[in-house]
Amino acid sequence: MIPPFTPRWRSLLFAPADNAKLLAKLHERGADAVILDLEDAIPCAGKAAARAGIAAWIERLNGYNIPVVVRINAGWLDLYADLNAVVRPGLTALMLPQVKDDLQVRAVDAILDAMEQQRGLARRGIGLIALIESPATLPHLPVIAALPRIIGLALGSEDFSLALRAPPSRASLTLPCQMIALAAAGQGLMALGLPDTLANFQHLDIYGASIAQAQAMGMTGALCIHPAQVALVNQAFAASPEQRQWAERVVTAWTEAEAVGSAVCSVDGQMVDRPVVERARALLTQPRG
Repeated sequence: MIPPFTPRWRSLLFAPADNAKLLAKLHERGADAVILDLEDAIPCAGKAAARAGIAAWIERLNGYNIPVVVRINAGWLDLYADLNAVVRPGLTALMLPQVKDDLQVRAVDAILDAMEQQRGLARRGIGLIALIESPATLPHLPVIAALPRIIGLALGSEDFSLALRAPPSRASLTLPCQMIALAAAGQGLMALGLPDTLANFQHLDIYGASIAQAQAMGMTGALCIHPAQVALVNQAFAASPEQRQWAERVVTAWTEAEAVGSAVCSVDGQMVDRPVVERARALLTQPRG
C-alpha cells in the first residue's frame, strides 16, 4: 500500500469549471487550494463543454503553484467522463461527492489507479476528498478515512441538511462535524466543513462564528463558495500570536525540564507533560494568524 500525501489546506475555494472570468482570478483569492467544480455548478447541458476546457485551467492554475482539486460527478457515466478529462499532470486531488460507503471509494480508486498507470502518472499521486452528504454515510466514516487514497473528509452542509430534512444550522450539523473530525483525526487527514450553511457570504460575523466553532471541535479547514469567506477561514485555522507565544513558552520550559531529567514542568500556572508539548509543537507548524 502506498501512503497518500497529507496536505493541510485551511481554505478550499470553489469555482464553476466553465466560468472563465472567475477561474482567471482564482489564484489571487488567497485560498490554500482551489476546487474546479464539474458537479452542481455546471448544468447537465454544459458538462461536456466544461470537461473540454478544464485541462487548460488545471495547467494554468498549477502554474501558479496552487493545489488544484476537481469536484467530479457521482453518477458513474459522468464520473468516468470527468476522470478521463482531468486525470493529468497538475491535478492534485479529486473531490468525490455523494459518498455512500467505502465500496464506492474503492471503485473510484481502482479506476484512478488504472488511468494513472496508463498516463504515466505516479501511482496514487492524485488524492481523494470524500464529500459526506448523507446521514447514512456517518457509520462508514472510519472505514472510508482508512482508505489509502483519501486525504480528507468534507461535510456537504446543504445536501446533508436536505437528506436530514432540516435547515443547515448548528443544531443539525454539529454532530456530523464532530464525527468527521474524529474519523479524520484518527488517520491524520483533513476535516473540512462547518456546522452551518456554506452560502453565507454577506453576514460574515455569523459565518466567522461558525468557523470558530468548527475549529474548536477539531475541523482543520472549510470549503468556501465566495472569496469573501477565504480570509476568515485562513485566520481561524491559523495560530494566533498569543497561541504561538504560549507554544514557545511551553517548548522552552519542556526543554529546560528535560535537561535536568524531569518529565513534567509548568507554564502559566498549569502542568505541562508530553501531550501538551506535542500540541504546542503542532501549533508552531501552523501558518501564522
